[in-house]
Amino acid sequence: MQSNLAYERPRQRMVSEQLLARGVNDERVLDAMLTVPRHLFVDSALASRAYHDCALPIGSGQTISQPYMVARMSQLLELQGHERVLEIGTGCGYQTAVLSRLCRRVYSIERIQPLHDRARKNLRAARHANVMLKCADGRLGWEDYAPYDAIIVTAGGFASDVWLQQLKPGGVLLLPEGEGGDHRLVKRRKQANGYTEEYLDACTFVPLLEGVNHY
Repeated sequence: MQSNLAYERPRQRMVSEQLLARGVNDERVLDAMLTVPRHLFVDSALASRAYHDCALPIGSGQTISQPYMVARMSQLLELQGHERVLEIGTGCGYQTAVLSRLCRRVYSIERIQPLHDRARKNLRAARHANVMLKCADGRLGWEDYAPYDAIIVTAGGFASDVWLQQLKPGGVLLLPEGEGGDHRLVKRRKQANGYTEEYLDACTFVPLLEGVNHY
């Protein structure tokens, strides 16, 4: 495997050509994307494509989102550094790692056991300590540590009522809403009486599913 040093230039190009060029301008997000070693979160056979402008397979029928979408969603959360964030859909742990550099603590749920195990290994290798992982049905949220300042969902579907319940007043829920691979990012902010919502980018995500898959 190439040394980590060999990936620095591709990572810099990713930030300048894919992120800055498309309007990602939050300095903290750009720094996180420049720092987190994306190649550690994909199979070694795909490491040479880790910083390309595309999603990549990570096994179990799931994907790691393209760098732009990770950065875009991270920026939309408007994190300042003190927050506690719930992530629904850990996947291989890359978005988790980026978030961990932007907030105080990340609580992340993955329903597929092999991916949960892989994410734990990846995050340990990348030395991200302010993360708690759980293998469970993400639609149920994580009541033990609620309420959260923000909840980010990395699978496409429709919001669970539980998520808004587990948000702090003023907190943000960000998810790709829709079905059949036809999704749109929706940002909801919890208010005293309901929530405000903003419809954003069209996108495509793997489907949000119920239950836990241990195999």
